[in-house]
Amino acid sequence: MEPFDPAELPELLKLYYRRLFPYAQYYRWLNYGGVTKNYFQHREFSFTLKDDIYIRYQSFNNQSELEKEMQKMNPYKIDIGAVYSHRPNQHNTVKLGAFQAQEKELVFDIDMTDYDDVRRCCSSADICSKCWTLMTMAMRIIDRALKEDFGFKHRLWVYSGRRGVHCWVCDESVRKLSSAVRSGIVEYLSLVKGGQDVKKKVHLNEKVHPFVRKSINIIKKYFEEYALVGQDILENKENWDKILALVPETIHDELQRGFQKFHSSPQRWEHLRKVANSSQNMKNDKCGPWLEWEVMLQYCFPRLDVNVSKGINHLLKSPFSVHPKTGRISVPIDFHKVDQFDPFTVPTISAICRELDMVSTHEKEKEENEADGRHRVRDYKKTSLAPYVKVFEQFLENLDKSRKGELLKKSDLQKDF
Repeated sequence: MEPFDPAELPELLKLYYRRLFPYAQYYRWLNYGGVTKNYFQHREFSFTLKDDIYIRYQSFNNQSELEKEMQKMNPYKIDIGAVYSHRPNQHNTVKLGAFQAQEKELVFDIDMTDYDDVRRCCSSADICSKCWTLMTMAMRIIDRALKEDFGFKHRLWVYSGRRGVHCWVCDESVRKLSSAVRSGIVEYLSLVKGGQDVKKKVHLNEKVHPFVRKSINIIKKYFEEYALVGQDILENKENWDKILALVPETIHDELQRGFQKFHSSPQRWEHLRKVANSSQNMKNDKCGPWLEWEVMLQYCFPRLDVNVSKGINHLLKSPFSVHPKTGRISVPIDFHKVDQFDPFTVPTISAICRELDMVSTHEKEKEENEADGRHRVRDYKKTSLAPYVKVFEQFLENLDKSRKGELLKKSDLQKDF
């Protein structure tokens, strides 16, 4: 994908908001079929403008008002907040304490920087195809739990535009959850605990919860290729010492001897497994298969930004926002192809604006030849943004079907008197 020049951003955003942003689908999503009166009107949007000017508590009456404002302001970043008791743009006129966040999607934010203690290829804002596997595993683990353990149907996964992913759980019942319930869900999904000073961040015992077992089964599919080959986590003494810090001291000497004897991470890992599971060491209640699982979880398990998910009034970056540093669009991810998703092929704003320019020139000539006023194809469909909008539309279709199903169920129940 071509390089992005941040100096061009203001001009590119003008074109993007005027011709490429999928407003109709966006409004259809956040309006949720007009679930209740003023649902969309009570939603908070926040815009970050050029030079980090930050405007909160924006709200709009309808799609056209949202479009006009976005085209006028050209925000560098768009965040979506809660649905409030009153219109957010009138929050100053409401008496103290009455302005309350009432509903919001359950959201998750997973950021690669939280894995800096366990990835060797990159650090801070940098990512590469090697460490992106962490995001793939995170999406698979969290999505499976949301779907199977909680029964949540409508889950939209979105690339953040730079180094992470977001998930929006949009079921009607979920949008109404209290902060306490949200906290409980995040607690259930969190295994890696402790700050920078805590070396061992995962603790299991013989009674391993089904959620943990299922997560380990997902990690196992990626572990050798990702951790042992790609990250080479047992390459040398400096690295294997980090792993020794996670296992009981009683087996350190035995592991050290083996690690020195073998010459690759896969061989050394096999040695660790044998030592942990040997009948001699199994007498020690800290050994057993869960010892290798603790290491796998510490290196590969999702690390959630807990506060983003707990608070109903927390803001999260909007899908189809543009990342001002990379120029990449924050696009929905097709979960059926999550293993193939490559953040480096996500279109940048400069690429899609250029595609549109090329198409427009070609079309002008065509229109001059056939001025019969045929139905105009939406501009985003002429660019590499199209497949991502399609993923979003499929998500909206499923939401609509669900809603119609619920309405039918209600009307049937009312007939059964």
